[in-house]
Amino acid sequence: MTVRILVAGVGNDLLRDDGFGIVALRRLAECGVPPGVDLVESGIAGIALVQELVAGYDALIILDAAELGAAPGTRRLLAVEVPDPAALAEEDRRALLADMHLAVPSLALILACALDALPPRVFILGCQPGDTGLGLGLTPPVATAAQAAVEQVLDLVGSLAASGRPATAAEAVA
Repeated sequence: MTVRILVAGVGNDLLRDDGFGIVALRRLAECGVPPGVDLVESGIAGIALVQELVAGYDALIILDAAELGAAPGTRRLLAVEVPDPAALAEEDRRALLADMHLAVPSLALILACALDALPPRVFILGCQPGDTGLGLGLTPPVATAAQAAVEQVLDLVGSLAASGRPATAAEAVA
């Protein structure tokens, strides 16, 4: 059984280190991925990610710049628990649907959950940015992290695929 995995690069590569997810995804595409793994560059459009998820996947890995309170280039793999959309307050539900074009990954995941399109396993590989000002190219520590993220994603994909079933969040992050 082939495990279907979607790897999504999120961010804006016109804002220096905010492009971490996009750059890491492009490097991953260059080195190649195993069968059953699809790559999508969703940029800052959360709805594009949701549209991809409707195809049905066993796992989702999001690559994104993230405020980790650490040194620039620090990476952290997080297992995501998405809140039940039905449990959201009315105000939060309206905010969710206000502008899905610019939705951050968390809002896109909630919408995917509401549409029953969210895979059972969701991971975010976040990287602490250094400079998110206007400009092209990652800073050196984040560029190094983007290259290391390729190997980290391939390792995670391998562990998910080897079992023939998606690993639990605890198994994959441990």
